[in-house]
Amino acid sequence: MAWKLKRRSLKLDNLFVTAAHKNEKVLAVHCVSKKDIGAIPKHAKSWADLNGFDGAVGYVLLVPAQSGEGLDSALLGIGEGDDPFVTGALADKLPDGPFSFASLAGLDNRLAAIGFGLGSYRFDVYKKINRRQPQLVLDDALNRDDILRQVQSSFLARDLINTPADDMGPDEIEGASRKLAKKYKATIKVIKGDDLLSKNFPMIHAVGRAATKAPRLIDMSWGDKKAPKLTLVGKGVAFDTGGLDIKPASSMRNMKKDMGGAANVLALARIIMDAKLNVRLRVLIPAVENAIAGNAFRPGDILRSRKGLTVEIGHTDAEGRLVLGDALALACEEKPDLVIDMATLTGAARVALGPELPPYYTNDKSFASAVDEAALSERDPLWRMPLWQSYNKALASNVADLNNVTTDGFAGSITAGLFLERFVEPAISWAHFDIFGWNPSKKPHSPIGGEAQCIRAIFASLQKRYT
Repeated sequence: MAWKLKRRSLKLDNLFVTAAHKNEKVLAVHCVSKKDIGAIPKHAKSWADLNGFDGAVGYVLLVPAQSGEGLDSALLGIGEGDDPFVTGALADKLPDGPFSFASLAGLDNRLAAIGFGLGSYRFDVYKKINRRQPQLVLDDALNRDDILRQVQSSFLARDLINTPADDMGPDEIEGASRKLAKKYKATIKVIKGDDLLSKNFPMIHAVGRAATKAPRLIDMSWGDKKAPKLTLVGKGVAFDTGGLDIKPASSMRNMKKDMGGAANVLALARIIMDAKLNVRLRVLIPAVENAIAGNAFRPGDILRSRKGLTVEIGHTDAEGRLVLGDALALACEEKPDLVIDMATLTGAARVALGPELPPYYTNDKSFASAVDEAALSERDPLWRMPLWQSYNKALASNVADLNNVTTDGFAGSITAGLFLERFVEPAISWAHFDIFGWNPSKKPHSPIGGEAQCIRAIFASLQKRYT
């Protein structure tokens, strides 16, 4: 049952050091923007000119020592100098051993360190990769524990999303949750299979009942019971065929990532627990596979929900909001201070804002303000979208309390948020993050594949809220 990722070649604890070993030379790295080419040290400048180094983003130039033996330094191009995560390019271009930033050209020191760590990620558990492992000697002003937890938690989200569905089904999502709970001494319980019906989680059961691995609701708790209650809900659809309204092959190819909400919620929970934030944390993950079989739920079915609302199924590929509906209803029953859900919910969000800018929705203006501020300071992009109440009428049904999709096809991300809002108590602060959970193109700090989104911004806002 316990999910266990195969040993990776990268030793995460070795990424950041506070001092190099005695007699070990530390390589100096100079960050160089296009406008500061003239500031390169004289010897390095001659080598840069010879090699056509112009400060382009992610270009790393190793500068040999004047003696001809070994290296003198390295230059990192940072372009216009507006992205601290460009330092991720150093991870696979520097040699083994320690390095430090001799100059940062205005980049934020902490974010530059995090960027290097994020750029060190490779999903190498299914193939052998010969790789280098440079180490960053941290500035004394930086908190190694803070930086390491940010990087390790993002790696957790990436690993979970990148793992194929055959090795990351509902069983394995539960296993990953149990492993995290054990590490931080959290309690965990799981409601599985037909017990979902007797415990009143009918929509979770309906979505996952056709799969060979039983659907379940994972419920993890951590922290002081007297502390403010914070509940995280993550969509854990291990694979989404679309159900009987089956997806075309091109849309199904990356559906192993449809548990990206669960992966990001577990990563955020890891940061919260590792930092010992003063909250009573609860994590709810409905883990299912939207499969096709004779007992799959059908278009036109009417499902009852934990909330008591009835839902007409207009499309079986809008299954994520169904499992989240039951989980959100449970989350609100103990009246927490804040409920946050994360889900790879709609393609409409990507049409509106693309893969790098997740939209979010909230009924709490103060939380929105804090998240927006943190998104800027942490360089963790997101964008608030409106819960435009006029669009609720598009979710109307002639035979049930509401439909799980609209008939006009407009405002898909907003109407999905409005659907979820129907399962949240109005007096409870709530936020919904419609993430992509995937990086479609290589960046210095992130290879193609599963991605952690919003968790650094959310955590930074939570730190202020609960300090």
